[in-house]
Amino acid sequence: MLSKREEERRNQLEVVVLDELVPEDHLVRKNEQAIDFDFIYDLVKDHYSSDNGRPNIDPVVLIKMVLIQYLFSIRSMRQTIKEIETCLSLVFWVWIL
Repeated sequence: MLSKREEERRNQLEVVVLDELVPEDHLVRKNEQAIDFDFIYDLVKDHYSSDNGRPNIDPVVLIKMVLIQYLFSIRSMRQTIKEIETCLSLVFWVWIL
């Protein structure tokens, strides 16, 4: 039953484990198991400075974002970012794994 108290529940804090929210058979988990993204660090190490400039975005995160765009047939990077912000499985894969 809908009541005014239901609206209050939206502001409650809850501790969740992201790993439990993404199904084991989800595409992003399969990709993580199939692809070792560590090789990217060796490819881009000459393009990143450890002591100069602003903090960088992890290059693996950037590659995963483009891969999500391709896998889910998203036409623009802006839309890809919106999807990542709203879909827990994508957030989990891009930032956590």
